[in-house]
Amino acid sequence: MEIFNALMAGFATAITPANLLWALVGCALGTAVGVLPGIGPAVAVAMLLPITAKVDVTASMIFFSGIYYGAMYGGSTTSILLNTPGETASMVTAMEGNKMAKSGRAGAALATAAIGSFVAGTFATIVVTLFAPYVADFAVKLGPPEYFMLMVLAFTTVSAVLGQSSLRGMTALFVGLAAGLIGMDQISGAARYTGGKMELLDGIDIVLVAVGLFAVAEVLYAAMYEGKVEESQNKLTRVHMTKRDWKRSWPAWIRGTLLGTPFGCIPAGGTEIPTFLSYATEKKLAKGEDKAEFGGKGAIEGVAGPEAANNATVTAALIPLLTLGIPTSNTTAVLLGAFQNYGINPGPQLFTSSAALVWALIASLYIGNVMLLVLNLPMVGLWVKLLKIPKPQLYAGILIFATVGAYGMRQSTFDLYLLLAIGVLGVVMRRFDFPTAPVVVGMILGPLAEAQMRNAVAIGEGSWSIFWQRPMSLALIVIVLAVLIVPRVLKALSAKKAAEPAAA
Repeated sequence: MEIFNALMAGFATAITPANLLWALVGCALGTAVGVLPGIGPAVAVAMLLPITAKVDVTASMIFFSGIYYGAMYGGSTTSILLNTPGETASMVTAMEGNKMAKSGRAGAALATAAIGSFVAGTFATIVVTLFAPYVADFAVKLGPPEYFMLMVLAFTTVSAVLGQSSLRGMTALFVGLAAGLIGMDQISGAARYTGGKMELLDGIDIVLVAVGLFAVAEVLYAAMYEGKVEESQNKLTRVHMTKRDWKRSWPAWIRGTLLGTPFGCIPAGGTEIPTFLSYATEKKLAKGEDKAEFGGKGAIEGVAGPEAANNATVTAALIPLLTLGIPTSNTTAVLLGAFQNYGINPGPQLFTSSAALVWALIASLYIGNVMLLVLNLPMVGLWVKLLKIPKPQLYAGILIFATVGAYGMRQSTFDLYLLLAIGVLGVVMRRFDFPTAPVVVGMILGPLAEAQMRNAVAIGEGSWSIFWQRPMSLALIVIVLAVLIVPRVLKALSAKKAAEPAAA
């Protein structure tokens, strides 16, 4: 009851005209930021931090939160329509969403992304409301061994599920892990694999890799291998979801939400693990005609699940930020900076020292989710019109977007050369059927996994036995082995069964 009363007080603050306006502007700006590749919510919030000097604390936090979760939806728009992820979290959406767009189902893909985001965001907000302090208590108990094994689980599921061959998936993953090693060593500070290039000391930016592998590679591949395109325009049929689309989407939304919410609560960072796990789950569970659409015409479950997982993670990530003061992403790190600008330190005491602010912020999450749905569903038809642009002009536009986004991050010409090189690598990978997603996963999670592994071994005083001495870590090792072994055993058994009647 106490929580309900606090939430109602939060709503009373959040629905004042001024705060509603800040929420609307934040959601609209967040969507626009998500659509533009290379910017991202962290950059947008960082650029707007100076407003904290002039604007009331509650209004500015509502505004920044609107940008934060608005960007998550916006990123899916360009991923689906142009195969250009605005955010790393949208890369999974690009895999099936863009294939759906090419087969004339862009409207259905955008609609399922919008509704899935709403369902997951609302559920995760309820979790934030009810369980923030309790979940944080559990999350604190997880240490480096558990985090490292979580990342190993992500590596194995992504590599084993994506692409036609596990070997190719693993090869792509190792390319990503190797690229993640470039830059300064996190502990010793020594330069690694930079080739004497100052520009590589900070490592290769993940957005650069995502845009290069997906957008630039898409354009170059089309130019080199698709030859003269007979149709001048992308196909466009219906704009709305059919009964079958609804039937296939809602279980994926629920599964994605249930996958994403716990990952947001754990202060390990990133939306990549739950979105890829969600995609892997949907691909495994699909049967018959639905399964055949994966990697072909585009499966709607491959958009619905990851988008729900993405949004649930993003919203639930506020739990470690508000209750522990631990940011789990670039954007939440900037949000932490915004809190500190007002002299507020998020942590266990925040719910008592700044209760009015916290509950107004949580109430604004509910309002923001409704706003995003109202803003984006009517715009589905408008976004889909992008597909009516003839392909040469469309591809030229994608290249301009990609290069402007890449150059805008550091104003470096070196980044443009790097973008082109990554684009060429993407073309080679597509040509020889290597999945590109494991490269990105390896790059994002590789440095994090390395840091957690080093910390875990240090805790174990140099012994690797720390990984199977802790129950949660041991459970994750068993799951990893099951992911690698069980599918092969089942495949071998089914092959044996199929051979028996033939022999008889």
